[in-house]
Amino acid sequence: MSDKILKIVGRYIYDSRGNPTVEVDLWTSKGLFRAGVPSGASTGIYEALELRDGDKAVHMGKGVEKAVANVQILGKMIVDKGFDVTQQKEIDEFMLQEDGTDSKSK
Repeated sequence: MSDKILKIVGRYIYDSRGNPTVEVDLWTSKGLFRAGVPSGASTGIYEALELRDGDKAVHMGKGVEKAVANVQILGKMIVDKGFDVTQQKEIDEFMLQEDGTDSKSK
């Protein structure tokens, strides 16, 4: 059964350590789904890179406005492509293509 992604919205929230992190809402015909992505205290070589703003005047450089902006841009592109929520592999490949970097750092 098909369930197209209708809308994706990102925002910043605070994690359990009080650091900004990204939260994403995804809507389908079945409802709203939400996920927050707090960062760990230590990161291994296989973990995703963090995209922090680096402005020391805002959250001591730990802001995530760039990451939230990327969610808004990619979210619209994913919706416009008509992806179904079950097409995770295709969505991942699409996002990797749009990023275009070896380290997934864009």
